[in-house]
Amino acid sequence: MNNTKYKKMVDNLTPKENRLLNMITSFITGGTIGVVGTLLYVNLDKIYNEELSISFVLLIIIAIIAFLTCIGVSDSLFQKFKCGLIIPITGFAHSVAASIIDYKKEGFLNMGSNAFKLAGSVLLYGIVSAIILTLIKVILNV
Repeated sequence: MNNTKYKKMVDNLTPKENRLLNMITSFITGGTIGVVGTLLYVNLDKIYNEELSISFVLLIIIAIIAFLTCIGVSDSLFQKFKCGLIIPITGFAHSVAASIIDYKKEGFLNMGSNAFKLAGSVLLYGIVSAIILTLIKVILNV
């Protein structure tokens, strides 16, 4: 069997993903997270100031996903709800919690040093781009 026939056979047997369904699922999931976050913010804003309310909303969402990661539920949720659950801050929280869980048997030092293994690049480039954009803003005096 040559490579072309083998590739055709593999392509025929590989299940095709329903991209439209994946997009709709991601859109609805991400929108639901946005609505829940907004509802939390509106209710917390009645009690606290704006900055503290936003901080509490982010903390609540991060804590929920970290808890779901610790009990082993989040992987199946991420597979089911795709990018709608991965792209918001929930994906960041999951990557940090999963890294900590992976290294828990090696002690606190290794857990701490490996916590941002997956999320470290996101932090690095986010901070660097924030610095560059701030410098541009200061230079242009906008």
